[in-house]
Order: sequence, then structure tokens, then C-alpha cells
Amino acid sequence: MEPNQSKETVLSKNALAIDHIALCVEDLEESIRFYTTKLGFSLVDRLDIRGESTGMISAILKAGPVVFVLCQGTSPDSQVSRFIENFGPGVQHVALAVEDLGETFHALEARGIPAETEIIEGEGIKQIFTKREPHMGVRLEFVERRGGSFTPQSVEKLFRTMEQHGAY
Repeated sequence: MEPNQSKETVLSKNALAIDHIALCVEDLEESIRFYTTKLGFSLVDRLDIRGESTGMISAILKAGPVVFVLCQGTSPDSQVSRFIENFGPGVQHVALAVEDLGETFHALEARGIPAETEIIEGEGIKQIFTKREPHMGVRLEFVERRGGSFTPQSVEKLFRTMEQHGAY
């Protein structure tokens, strides 16, 4: 096999699409205005999430099949605020939709890609986050949807899990 060719992987079999991209922003309202008025995205939903000691406000924006989740920390020690302090505003994670989250996760784990969270389940949806890749600064999320979507409860559970791990 040539060096630039890769073997079939679990992602080449299970990856469906980019589910969403989460962007950390310093000013949520200004960011919403930019994406809706300049780029034509529609505001789909807003969330106000509180963890044990920190929180975030977010907006879900959509243009065709493209989904951005804009996130702003509610305090300096928020995960989102800490991300911006360390990396600047921008892409916090890329979420990949997969057919089978369990198979995907086990295959990635076997390749030495550690999880930051356990599998978080909601009604009709499962998700897991990897640890942030130190050479790129971006973390990956894998999402399996079976007719469900994120709820404030599932996002809060995720937020609290990330707080417990000190992740941002």
C-alpha cells in the first residue's frame, strides 16, 4: 500500500456527515447578528446551560444542512471563556454524525484516541467527546442520532461532565 493510501477505517464505514461545528464567541448577540444578517443563517434555538459552577449561553444557527452552535461563557471560569483565553474565539469542536457510536468509539479507542466523556444518551441521541488533540487544538464529538436531538438536559449533562474533567 502507498504511504498516502489508508486502510478502510471505522469512520470510512460509519461517518455520515458533519453534524455541527461549535464556535466559541466573545459576544453571542453580535455573532448571531453577523451569521443571520451577513451570511443568511437562521436562528433555530437558544440555550442557557448551567453546570455546577459555570455556564454558557448558546445559539443554534442553520443554513441548509450547515449547523453552527455559537457558545459564549457566562463567567471567566466557564469552559467557553477558558477556551477563548487559551485558544482565542473560534472552532471549539467539530461534531461528526456516525451510524454506530459504540463501534466508532471502540475503534477509535483501539487507535489510541481517548474519550473526554462517557457516552451521553438522550432520547434518540448518543454523543461522546474525544480529548482535545494537542497539535490542533480542536476536539471531536461523535453523534449518533436515532430520531432525537439535543435537549437542554443532555447539553447540561455534557457541560457538567466537562466541568468534572476540567475540560474546555
